[in-house]
Amino acid sequence: MANEQNLRPAEYKLTLEEQKKGGKASGEARRRKRDLRLAVEQLLEMDVKGKDGQVKSGAEAIAIAQLQKALKGDSKAFEVLRDTAGQKPVERVMVAEVDQSVIDEVERAVLDDDGE
Repeated sequence: MANEQNLRPAEYKLTLEEQKKGGKASGEARRRKRDLRLAVEQLLEMDVKGKDGQVKSGAEAIAIAQLQKALKGDSKAFEVLRDTAGQKPVERVMVAEVDQSVIDEVERAVLDDDGE
């Protein structure tokens, strides 16, 4: 939840000086993000010579390293590879009003299943 003490009333308007300051800061932040994105894109496209002497792109080398980690049991590396390949499972959240007694019953069922 937002801290209501930090909220400004709806009728609050920024002064021209505050607007200019915010605009300059926003522009600088966008330029920094753009420059970082371009640098990373260049690194991913850059040729990398592997231990075996083969030349690969940075992206290919990283994918191979992630695959090696995943094969050793690193589930986070597997998730990154899966998601990058476009196979990320769809996440759905359902919000509903439920009686506390139903929640308690489900919790008991789950805890009983774990204890078996």
